[in-house]
Amino acid sequence: MNKSELVTAIASRAKLTKAAAGRALDAFLDVVEGELRNGEKVSLVGFGTFQVVKRKARTGVDPRTRQKIKIKAKKVVKFKPGKRLAEAVN
Repeated sequence: MNKSELVTAIASRAKLTKAAAGRALDAFLDVVEGELRNGEKVSLVGFGTFQVVKRKARTGVDPRTRQKIKIKAKKVVKFKPGKRLAEAVN
């Protein structure tokens, strides 16, 4: 499912126009992005939790040359599914 399909599904289920559903989805994404950028985590009970974690620097291998390379430390977004979501997909 891509973004336009998601907007269509939200509009249908919430009985909104596609434009209103699109604005609501964009607002949701902006809020989540802003909170993660500020180091906060976003928890949606039953669905899951988004949070930023620090990944340490490490050594990797270039698959073409088989030479060792250094991979820099960075922050990554992690998602942990909630109980209801985990049960729904199993």
